[in-house]
Amino acid sequence: ILTGVLTVESGFSYVDINTIGVLIGMMLFVAIVKNSGIFEYIAIKAAKIAKGRPWPLMLLLCIITAVLSGFLDNVTTVLLIGPMTLAITNMLKTSPVPFFITQIMASNIGGTATLIGDPPNIIIGTSLGLSFFDFLGNTGVIAAVCLVFTVVYFFLCFQKPLAQSEKNRPADVVYPDAASAVTNRAGFYGCGASFLVVVVLLITHAQTELTVATIGCIAAVLTALAALCTSGGHAAAGLFAKVDYRTLLFFIGLFVVVSGLEDTGCLDVLAGWISRISGGHTAVMVAIILWVSAVASAFVDNIPYTATMLPVVGGVAAALGVDQTVLCFGLLVGATLGGNLTPVGASANIAACGILRREGYEVSAGQFMRIGVPFTLTAVLTGYVLCWLFYAGLGV
Repeated sequence: ILTGVLTVESGFSYVDINTIGVLIGMMLFVAIVKNSGIFEYIAIKAAKIAKGRPWPLMLLLCIITAVLSGFLDNVTTVLLIGPMTLAITNMLKTSPVPFFITQIMASNIGGTATLIGDPPNIIIGTSLGLSFFDFLGNTGVIAAVCLVFTVVYFFLCFQKPLAQSEKNRPADVVYPDAASAVTNRAGFYGCGASFLVVVVLLITHAQTELTVATIGCIAAVLTALAALCTSGGHAAAGLFAKVDYRTLLFFIGLFVVVSGLEDTGCLDVLAGWISRISGGHTAVMVAIILWVSAVASAFVDNIPYTATMLPVVGGVAAALGVDQTVLCFGLLVGATLGGNLTPVGASANIAACGILRREGYEVSAGQFMRIGVPFTLTAVLTGYVLCWLFYAGLGV
């Protein structure tokens, strides 16, 4: 704006209000759900169902993390499930490291599955007008297949330490009562009901023609009402202090920066380069976008990367007359699954490793990557093959 590339009006006209609206709504929604005890309740129930056996417990927590990450921010999911995992593994006298690594991978996979699972999904979904089922039918299937692979892979990786943990498991473990995690029963049920309403609205928004931003606002209103009715006016008013305004400002600035790159032709140059090296073949194009995204997201946050690449992908699709959707799903799969390559590849990785570090468990980059690299390469390859199958050999 200062250099005259954009005016204030043109710069802010690129800000996606749908994305900002749904982010505000989900931030408020997560703020009250965190305090309801739902996650602690689920984690304790999982430990009791597994009867303290390490492998079934790891499997249940992995699935729970993946499912929750489809509806909540990955970092929030890890920060809520992580401490409970730590408490349970301490009771079982076993190392929490294998459990945390599986939850990191599961959170990034689960975040790929739905329209609201991760900010890149929201950016792509709102930009292209995709529905909840558009994601479930594409990235949701990919995430489900990858989750099955995850379970098998981690069973092979951690079979020996888990078997040793089973031998060392105390016979007299007493688990806390799951009901004790619920400090506000009315809030617990209020949050549960609000969550179900929001999920139904997201699933049916193609039929109701409600925008994702509108549903985000409804989630915010329901959250505030639930807080007001169950915890009083002070709790409802305090919700808005929990909105991460720095993240919202980051998104607004990011949209403006990307608009500058678009107006100056930088993104057209990149789109032209991808078009040339792919030779106009859709299969090659998807492969380039998917694998470059996976490698880039191992070191660069996937939110600015996705926001920057989305207009590039649109330019490539327009130049070659290709369906933009398949290219965007390739971008999304690479950008989200690629975060599992390194311990700094996604915010959830950093948050989970931070919890372990505070408890005296150090996960080195080498240790993480010995597990993460083969897993991610296989998962990304699986995503590419499924995209290929979904779109008839990518002869789109």
